Amino acid sequence: MTMTLGCTDSESASKLTRTASIDVGKKNLLIFTTAKDTDLRLTNTGSKEFKPGSQPPETVNSIFVNPDKQFQKILGFGGSITDASAEVFAKLPENKQQEFLEAYFDKENGIGYTLARITIHSADFSSESFTYVEDGDKELTSFSIDRDKNFRIPLIKRATDAAGGELLLYASPWSAPAFMKTNKSMLFGGKLLPEYYDSWARYYVKFIESYEEEGMPMWGISIQNEPMAVQRWESMIYTAEEERDFLKNHLGPIMEQSGYGDKNIVVWDHNRDLMAHRANVIFGDPEASKYAWGIGYHWYETWYTDCYPHCDGFENMHENLALVNQSFPDKPILFTEGTVEAFSTDKYQYWPNAERYGFSMIRDFNRGTVGWTDWNLLLDQTGGPNHVSNFCFAPIHGDTSTGELIYTPTYYYIGHFSKFVGPDSVRISTSVSRNVVLATSFLNTDGTMATIVMNKSDDSINYSFFLNDRQVDLEIPPRAMQTLVY
Repeated sequence: MTMTLGCTDSESASKLTRTASIDVGKKNLLIFTTAKDTDLRLTNTGSKEFKPGSQPPETVNSIFVNPDKQFQKILGFGGSITDASAEVFAKLPENKQQEFLEAYFDKENGIGYTLARITIHSADFSSESFTYVEDGDKELTSFSIDRDKNFRIPLIKRATDAAGGELLLYASPWSAPAFMKTNKSMLFGGKLLPEYYDSWARYYVKFIESYEEEGMPMWGISIQNEPMAVQRWESMIYTAEEERDFLKNHLGPIMEQSGYGDKNIVVWDHNRDLMAHRANVIFGDPEASKYAWGIGYHWYETWYTDCYPHCDGFENMHENLALVNQSFPDKPILFTEGTVEAFSTDKYQYWPNAERYGFSMIRDFNRGTVGWTDWNLLLDQTGGPNHVSNFCFAPIHGDTSTGELIYTPTYYYIGHFSKFVGPDSVRISTSVSRNVVLATSFLNTDGTMATIVMNKSDDSINYSFFLNDRQVDLEIPPRAMQTLVY
């Protein structure tokens, strides 16, 4: 496994200092580090040789990896190509556009994203609300994605090229057109009117057909973004029973009859808090479950926003993933959206924003998650555009007044996973002896392994790393992420 890596400062990956290609096969263990209050950003910080291991005392911080015990297969890592991201991208100078594409999608010089989520017509991160049909067109004869050809589709195609010609795409709707809903608005919740169940199901088919005609194969869809959230932006509500019945009686059969039975359908697509109940209702019904690939989730539970970074006593939300995984082991669990809200420019480099990702990613993968999809790939210097002023952070911001890219610590924390853990890798057994660090590990298809370690304390931590009966003694700086490749 050959990697070209470098270090950057916290502002711009254009300052990335390339290192020579590193052949992992010639080293026992390579260390890559990102740390607060340092210049370390996915930086190669050395190599170590394994030695024969010995039983450590309980007082020693230790991580134990057993690659013979394997768990879920990994789908991939990525982010969302929203209208906002595409509009900001189009305003950047060509050299910064290319830098952005390489930073996310290049497998050697970037962090190697392999999947992307897109919206079915508009969401809040669009400049305005819109649909693909004229008002009242139940038969969908006016359906057209021409609007998406201005910004969104060009970015999808360039991202796909940057990713090596293949990018797993899936799509989610925030709301049906207003005329199909009880409140006659795409905003503020409302429900799908029964007389439009089949029409709305055909809308997904039209979307997939249209995108694939433009050369963008679709891996799948989710039924509804955040089906229990009444938002001031595009939103629509389904109870668990309503989502089950829409899938079972309308969407699933119509997708199948239209020749798209091989497309993956993701249910729930909302927070961890109610996901076990949603899984019980939908997956517990064989006629609905047969159409469902798995379950998607977000991280916007109120408790997390209030408690981070002191969330050690609030593990129930993460444990809901473990319960779903244990209850329905044939239904994969996919993180479909997460971002840090309440944008402000003085927090571009706010370290806890990145730590929230590390904290969640390690805990969630250890509980069965198969893939991670961040929210907006790119936003501007206002945290938008967003047509209802719901401004948020992205791993990379594009300042459209200066043409510069701003890299936040979150970009590097996600990269500690996406750069070193490939599609079809499997999670392997990893345990820690003390609660001062978090860790998870993966076995790649080429035989290399990656262990991601997070230190969320203000102290440097010495720890012993065990790979079966071999041992390496290591140190992780304060407030840092490390990826060990071996």
